[in-house]
Amino acid sequence: MLKTNAKYDLGQVVRHRKHPFRGVVFDVDAMFSNTEEWYAAIPEDSRPVKNQPFYHLLAENEENYYVAYVSEQNLVADQSGEPVDHPDVHDLFGDFENGRYPLHFQLN
Repeated sequence: MLKTNAKYDLGQVVRHRKHPFRGVVFDVDAMFSNTEEWYAAIPEDSRPVKNQPFYHLLAENEENYYVAYVSEQNLVADQSGEPVDHPDVHDLFGDFENGRYPLHFQLN
């Protein structure tokens, strides 16, 4: 049985270790769960191992907003204390507070 503990929580703001972007965690896969084509597109010397948590992020850099899929080994907690400006943040989360976003669900 696979037992994996994610280091980062939903609503937490994180940064990529190597690339200049940050984002809010909105989902976590216990291990790699994307396509083989996506994985093969990563340069071989940079490919993360598959048996670790992978995070779905509402991500931003200086130029764009997007959704990113990042391995745990490539993330660090963001210590800036700054909110993320991604336009979809408020569809999933409440207001930025104490360095994170609380989950916000709209019930039908």
